[in-house]
Amino acid sequence: MVAESASRLGLTPRQSPASVEVVDQQAMRELGVRTTAEAANAATGVLAVDVAGAPANFSMRGFSFGEVNVLYNGISTGPASISARTMDTANLSQIEFLKGPSALMSGLNAIGGSVNYVSRQPTSGPIRSELDVSVDSLGSTRTHYGSGGSTALPGLDYRFDVAGSRVNGFINDSDRDLTNIAAQLDYRANSSFKMFAAIEYKRDEGRAYWGTPLVPTSSAGSNAVRGVVSGSAVSTFDGSTIAPVTIDRRTLKTNYNVLDNSTAAEELWVRSGFVWTPYTDLTVKNQSYYYQARRHWLDSETYAFNGTTNTIDRDRFFVGHDQRLVGNNTDVVWDTRLFGLENRAALGLQMSRNWLTFSQHAGGFPQDTVDIFSPDRGTYGDLQPDKIGKRLDTLAVSVEDRLKLTNWLSLIGGLRYEHFALSSDRVNFDGTSPPASFFTKAWNPVSYRAGVTFEPIRNLMFYAMTATAYDPAAAGIFSIRPGTSLELTEARIYETGVKHLFWDNRAEWTFSAYDITRHNVYVALTNAITTLAGEVNTRGLEFAAAVRPFDGWKFWGNVAVTESRYKDFDVFTGNTPSNVAPLIINAGGSYRWNKWRWPVEVGAQVRHVGRRYLFEDDTTVMEPYTTADLFAYIDIPGRDLDLPQLDKARVSFRVRNVTDKTYAAFSDPGYPDQIYLGAPRTYEIATSFRW
Repeated sequence: MVAESASRLGLTPRQSPASVEVVDQQAMRELGVRTTAEAANAATGVLAVDVAGAPANFSMRGFSFGEVNVLYNGISTGPASISARTMDTANLSQIEFLKGPSALMSGLNAIGGSVNYVSRQPTSGPIRSELDVSVDSLGSTRTHYGSGGSTALPGLDYRFDVAGSRVNGFINDSDRDLTNIAAQLDYRANSSFKMFAAIEYKRDEGRAYWGTPLVPTSSAGSNAVRGVVSGSAVSTFDGSTIAPVTIDRRTLKTNYNVLDNSTAAEELWVRSGFVWTPYTDLTVKNQSYYYQARRHWLDSETYAFNGTTNTIDRDRFFVGHDQRLVGNNTDVVWDTRLFGLENRAALGLQMSRNWLTFSQHAGGFPQDTVDIFSPDRGTYGDLQPDKIGKRLDTLAVSVEDRLKLTNWLSLIGGLRYEHFALSSDRVNFDGTSPPASFFTKAWNPVSYRAGVTFEPIRNLMFYAMTATAYDPAAAGIFSIRPGTSLELTEARIYETGVKHLFWDNRAEWTFSAYDITRHNVYVALTNAITTLAGEVNTRGLEFAAAVRPFDGWKFWGNVAVTESRYKDFDVFTGNTPSNVAPLIINAGGSYRWNKWRWPVEVGAQVRHVGRRYLFEDDTTVMEPYTTADLFAYIDIPGRDLDLPQLDKARVSFRVRNVTDKTYAAFSDPGYPDQIYLGAPRTYEIATSFRW
């Protein structure tokens, strides 16, 4: 298995001098993963929740939201905090996690690392098809049909997937409809040349849950839910202190959003390219792409407890995106000998132009107050948006090389030069154009990765590396405006680790230790004020293992220990950034009765997440939690269903959060008055067919 987002040299995760983790389609099925956020939580040390303002964003190695780059087939659409969407996993072949600063591979925003979604690809051979259907106790439904194989035209293979989901939230009046249609054709003209064309349409729309408000324990009284949050908070609206904080049991399902709230996105991908091997030692890969997206959020988003009136103060917020992206990626990989030693070099050239027009609520943000238990939700009100236009031009050249000094010792490194230029304009709803909103700015950062791999015994790989990354200091690239810093942050990682596959491929484990320092960091003190934080330092240990000790048995698990601190910062020195857990543990096991006429597998998995902070001031604590899932599969051969053309039908049963734990799953530090709760106990039944 190759993770192309980790290296252009065609290396497997074990061969790469970095922490690379791949969650493939088979693992997603076995773990009951439905969305990309759920898949991310299966990875070592990763936290993810589909929060309303920035769905499918991640916390990884002490950094979160736009500090983790999200790619689609190796393509970045912009900061994940504005462009990522809730996504079903049905049409993905795998999700690749590259940990730590990694600008060499993906450029901007790869501070905590990068996450790459890889679409399912056409395969040669007989046509294989699949159908998946599921329903859970919240009323959510999920359907997927996929098919792929060779056509009647020699050399022409296809893949087609269509998926539709209705995701009902556990909060009143919250839901999301997901639609995804994807198709790709591969044509192999001869043994050395293959071309492809792919198109994909995605849509998600629904009504959002923006969080559950923090209230003082004196207000909640006997309805205070213990073990979810602690500490104190400050109201966004009146600046009053709420202490000690809790969650009121009577609000666990309450929706404070306006009745006409709406969040939606519509996306179109068109990609085409080729793989050409004119010589056995030379390969050229090319991918051209066009991406178009329209997104909008129309909501009441902030819910702050008012201690004077014992009500919830709310805001209104609207933003819309109209985005177009066009670009081309070209990679050349050359196998040769250097000073008589085996050498592989990769040259990359990336060019893109990204237009993004924001429609944003004009003037101030209207607000009102509602009852905490029976809110009169009302409607949004008048909408008069301003329009802000951004254009980002990017040109990047990179080179990567692996020199094998011996069969067991390799030097691997790379260098990336990037030129990107941002231009901005603005037209207010009344037709005026503030002169200060017109500006242009260009940057020319250089990043690198240098590493060594050492394999004294086959499949036992030691590695060490250092790498750098960068991104805008004060805000995401499209949020930069006059008056904010136009400088870049600098991030560097030192990492060492071990990767081991043994026992006739029945067991494997990985270990890594790292130290990341990010300089010139800006942090938001409020929604309107940003200040220089100086430095963030993150150190950690990660361990993952999987084993099949006996026939039918499987065990797996991972542990991440993370320490992240602000340094050289008058306000928050010594504090931990939001959503960083000092300890994350995933573990599971299963047993399969393979010799039964209808094979049965039963198992369980457990997840523990340590205490985290809601905001950078570290005054509001999200307490540790542990959840567990139970599952069972029954595989029914097609012959027993009088369908000989059917390979098998699988019936799955799953109980999520079996103890019905109430817990704080995540926070959006832009909304320090509330936290996102995790889903309660739910039951799911699913059926899949393969033929």
